[in-house]
Amino acid sequence: MDFLNNSNPADLIVLIIWGAIFLTFIVKLFQSICLVPTKSAYVIERLGKYHKTLDAGFHALLPFIDRVAYIQDLKEETIDVPPQECFSKDEVNVEVDGVIYISVTEPIKSSYGIVDYRFAAMQLAQTTTRSVIGTLDLDRTFEERDLISAKVVDVLDKAGEAWGIRVHRYEIKNITPPQTVRLAMEMQVNAERERRAIMAKSEGDKQSVINRSEGIKRETINISEGEKQRRINAAEGKASEILSLAKATAESIKKVANVIDQEGGQKALEMQLSEQYLKQMEGLSKENRKVILPANLLDYQQWMNSMGLANTNKNKV
Repeated sequence: MDFLNNSNPADLIVLIIWGAIFLTFIVKLFQSICLVPTKSAYVIERLGKYHKTLDAGFHALLPFIDRVAYIQDLKEETIDVPPQECFSKDEVNVEVDGVIYISVTEPIKSSYGIVDYRFAAMQLAQTTTRSVIGTLDLDRTFEERDLISAKVVDVLDKAGEAWGIRVHRYEIKNITPPQTVRLAMEMQVNAERERRAIMAKSEGDKQSVINRSEGIKRETINISEGEKQRRINAAEGKASEILSLAKATAESIKKVANVIDQEGGQKALEMQLSEQYLKQMEGLSKENRKVILPANLLDYQQWMNSMGLANTNKNKV
């Protein structure tokens, strides 16, 4: 305090000036130390002219000569494209918005090639979207989102070469038609849905009728096949029966013939025929039929003649 009180005003002013110069030097010295974070780039100017680009890490600059002119973020970033009105090929006004994904690849160009690359990319995306939608009908704009995105990315990539940026992709968030068009589209969708439901129901009915007719057809075939097999089996059984009866009759006749040829066979045959003759007379009397009878019922030879069997028996004998 005594020093300040005893000092001249001029000395105090000089002291203050040197103190300010010292403080300024200290501040500039600290500012000349740069710690660049990862995925960042510092553009350095020396005496107002581009000098170099600093990558991530520790760097020291020359005080009062070098300065950090631009700080560029190298990470991928998103830029919202605000909604805009576009006219489709069939003159329908729609509102379109989207989002751009870009990143800085050359910090020098992004710093000196354009004033604001973000704003420029957004404006170029809007104009390109309008031009692409103008070549499409309204119905196709909802189906060709990939085509619109590819066109915008292609245009932005060509422009980004001069701006030092890279456009990774462009996505359309919403395509909003007017209220009247939306109502018409909803009616069209509902009509298409109803048409598909009717078609599905008719296809189901058609398939059901086909299935039923196929079932009836198979049932009829099965019944006819069964009836055919039944008749074949019956015919085969009848044929077997007739064949068996014929064989049995033939065997019986053969045995009778053998018996007749033996001694006493003729009388045994006449006795059996007489028995059959009496049984036949009994049956005729029960039926009350008119028959011609011989005068002597026991006259077997006369009955044989009336029946036309006499000659037969003589031939057999």
